[in-house]
Amino acid sequence: MEMASASHRSMMNVLDLLGQRWNMRILWELRGGPLGFLELRRRTDDISSSVLATRLRTLIDARVLIKDSDGSYRLTELGDELRPALEPLWHWAQRWDEANDTRTDSS
Repeated sequence: MEMASASHRSMMNVLDLLGQRWNMRILWELRGGPLGFLELRRRTDDISSSVLATRLRTLIDARVLIKDSDGSYRLTELGDELRPALEPLWHWAQRWDEANDTRTDSS
């Protein structure tokens, strides 16, 4: 039973991390490679610099991002392992958007 509890705790910690506003968006934007702070801010709909800096620090502390010597941010090996897990969610989101567009058009 103790093992299930530890597993449950790990999953809840991951969901808490990924559920923080902007974290998933930051990870998604970095899936294609490293980005500097300004480009990352632009791609995340110009969120405030302070919020972006806080989220980047959180993701670095969680060991899913790293800041390179040139100042760009990239996924760590551990963070990169999230990419295949997010792909099905991305595909589902596309279908969900289409379903909502269809529903809106027929209303």
